Amino acid sequence: MTSHTVPTRFPKLLVISAMLAAFAAPTLAQDKPVEMRFAHWLPAQHSLAKTGFEPWAKSVEAASKGSIKITMYPAQQLGKAPDHYDMARDGIADMTWVSPGYQAGRFPVFAASELPFMAANPGGGSAALDAWYRKYAEREMKDVKVCMAHIHNGTLHSKKVITEPGQIKGMKIRPANGTVAQMVTLLGGTNVQVSAPESRDALEKGVADAITFPWDSLISFGIDKVAKYHIDFKLYAASFVWLVNKPWYDKLSADQKKVMDDHCNTDWAGKVGAAWGDYEDSGEGKMEKMGGHTITKLTPAQLSAWRTAVEPMANTWMANADKAGVSGKQALDELKNELKARKAAY
Repeated sequence: MTSHTVPTRFPKLLVISAMLAAFAAPTLAQDKPVEMRFAHWLPAQHSLAKTGFEPWAKSVEAASKGSIKITMYPAQQLGKAPDHYDMARDGIADMTWVSPGYQAGRFPVFAASELPFMAANPGGGSAALDAWYRKYAEREMKDVKVCMAHIHNGTLHSKKVITEPGQIKGMKIRPANGTVAQMVTLLGGTNVQVSAPESRDALEKGVADAITFPWDSLISFGIDKVAKYHIDFKLYAASFVWLVNKPWYDKLSADQKKVMDDHCNTDWAGKVGAAWGDYEDSGEGKMEKMGGHTITKLTPAQLSAWRTAVEPMANTWMANADKAGVSGKQALDELKNELKARKAAY
């Protein structure tokens, strides 16, 4: 009887073992699920959220086969706009979207990207900034992992018509960042330091007379209800970085790190910059259709006057970079060359 039992049970054991192995294989191959808390300070429905944050997050989740789950914390839920660098460093969030220019002087090398009349378009300009800044990020932002950098272009919006740089004298202006604040000071204006979410209130209460802002965000933040006069030129670039908390990144598996690395590069910087920047620029057309807004196109002579008026800013930036231990002239030439190579120089 024993001789008959063994042959009948043995194949069953093989089948059960094979089934267990089949179920176990995917489990062993699947990376441990991790959550990424992605904090930013824009409204949840902002154009960058729709053209940048959400497509990027979906791509990361798909590439990681769902093992990296991204939860968005918009609208300053985890901290004020100027605090987002430290939030990434300290692990308050795993990833943050940061305007380094909100902390004037803290990142002197990065500030080159904010100089007036540098980038002619946001896609190539973003790719150029990202490619240029990577080697400097290792020393200037060494306590976080820089995912990517990108820009948008902005202009001057005000409560009265402005065409000449001399008109800035005596005005109260909300600058986009520390470099634009230097420009306001250079032209004889007074800076009103408030973050984007606080800007409409500053203009409504008369704390500020004008603001430097991109076109579509002017609408999404409701500032178009207050600022009715606009100049049609790419006066400055506002520059941003996506930062990752280092301990969060270090705990990822090798495959998960590769997914992050594949989504933190110059190609993605160019894609995000183009998608958001083009959307921002489209806000000018929306403003024209609204009515009640005056958009001034400068003459060549007027544009030349603006460029001449802000020329000293490049020398100031180079001096600040030199103090930070970086050759300002060399770094600025590198950035200009990168912009030219990507057909994005103003």
